[in-house]
Amino acid sequence: MKITVVTAEAESRRRPRPLNDALQVLDTSGACRITVTTDEGIVGRGTISFGRLDRGPAVLASLVEEILAPAIIGDDPALIRAIRDKLWRLTDYHGTAGLALLGIAGIDIALWDLLGRATGQPVWRLLGAQRDRVPAYAMVGWSNYDLTELQRICARAIEVGFRGVKMKVGAATLAEDVARIRATRAAIGDEPLLMVDANQVFGRAEALRRGRVYEELGCYWFEEPLRADDTAGLAALADALTIPIASGENNYGKRQFLPLFEGRAVDIVQPDLRRAGGVTECLEIGLLADAFNIPYASHGGGVHLHILAALPNALFLESGLATDGTAPGLIDGAYRLPEEPGFGGGG
Repeated sequence: MKITVVTAEAESRRRPRPLNDALQVLDTSGACRITVTTDEGIVGRGTISFGRLDRGPAVLASLVEEILAPAIIGDDPALIRAIRDKLWRLTDYHGTAGLALLGIAGIDIALWDLLGRATGQPVWRLLGAQRDRVPAYAMVGWSNYDLTELQRICARAIEVGFRGVKMKVGAATLAEDVARIRATRAAIGDEPLLMVDANQVFGRAEALRRGRVYEELGCYWFEEPLRADDTAGLAALADALTIPIASGENNYGKRQFLPLFEGRAVDIVQPDLRRAGGVTECLEIGLLADAFNIPYASHGGGVHLHILAALPNALFLESGLATDGTAPGLIDGAYRLPEEPGFGGGG
């Protein structure tokens, strides 16, 4: 079986209501959809989503079709790691860590989807599953919600069965963060987990000051308190606080994760499927984290369910509410593994 065609299709649209965190406004909803076709007619698909940059999906589609795709035509799609390594070498000159890696990730997802469809198996079974379900929490507490809406949405997430909720922090004052955390806790009750996410906006001193308060309020983890590349700062913070430090969604490729593990800079690692480099790279990051006894909680859901199913150190899948306020497939706080070949409806 050989790869014959690789295509990429872009779409982008403005969100009717943008979402805010402490760092940015997520004002678009877009995707680059990558399709890999073989000489046997078997097709695999991978999707790379965007929350900002109207032209981002179109730029990525051009990069995939003009640079990445020609390099793998004629390759055996089952040699997924060989293709991954080839594309890393191909893009090294102008920089793999960035938009190029999102393209590599999309192709990698499509190849795993294709392999699953070729064998008639879901990808989690090909990866070697550790479990038949993965516990989940809901990322629903956006900064642009007022207290009433924040409470309503977080309470709804617990009502439909999530183990906990995550909310954004990093307001102009600590007092505002505290008010929002207390309001959320009042809405969800004492038992569900409450995670907080600062999206890299603090300096070291402010992260320490606020982190002490977050741990006093019983928050389950403190996510991205510092810039993703401040490994020394993260390590110092992890040492000073009892609240677990979570980070990783803005690290690119497994080699950027090794210093986090060696320096004990994270208590929980959170790779992003797109930025980390796809299914192959995330699986390797997760196994590397396990060697350091560090739990793995995904940034984002979807395809990541299959990776978490295969990791011995899987902690949580990040998910959320559907537009109708439900969580299809969530049972007793966890998602069961699908049985459809590949990734089911697509990568």
